[in-house]
Amino acid sequence: MGRSEVIDPITLKILVAGGFGAGKTTLVGAVSEIKPLRTEELLTEAGRPVDDVAGVETKTTTTVAMDFGRITLRENLVLYLFGTPGQDRFWFLWDELATGALGAVVLADTRRLEDCFAAVDYFERRGIAFTVAVNCFDGAARFPEEAVRDALDLDPGTPVVLCDARQRESVKSVLISVVEHAMMASAVRG
Repeated sequence: MGRSEVIDPITLKILVAGGFGAGKTTLVGAVSEIKPLRTEELLTEAGRPVDDVAGVETKTTTTVAMDFGRITLRENLVLYLFGTPGQDRFWFLWDELATGALGAVVLADTRRLEDCFAAVDYFERRGIAFTVAVNCFDGAARFPEEAVRDALDLDPGTPVVLCDARQRESVKSVLISVVEHAMMASAVRG
């Protein structure tokens, strides 16, 4: 191979899912090497009956379609990140976003852990490998990995990691966990 030959990078699609207000937009923005595409809109009085802000009272915007970012993990490995909307009324977008995904992050907020059940169920039913990343919000209770695993009734092989969705290195560790887990799951399926 000559010096002038360029090797095309491997590109992988990763979804970032979880409940409303879990930090998906923040996670994509913290790690993206490009300006992330965001489809956020202000929360309105009209949405108050359907947007449960208990536990996330300071939230003023919501993703209405998706977030998109990109990160190069190695010279030949690029991840495209697609953040899903967290509210039930936007879940119809998930099937389109999930097409071609290698794996996913289920971002969990211990203040509203039940909000990630839908994402866990979604990926389990479709056979998409995922890692649960517990976003360590300031002031939120911290629980050991096994307690989160038990609360979400996860399979023993599903990784559970702690993260700070605001910190680039923390998010990179989560993404590496997703890729490694998805590659192992893919090798087992064969």
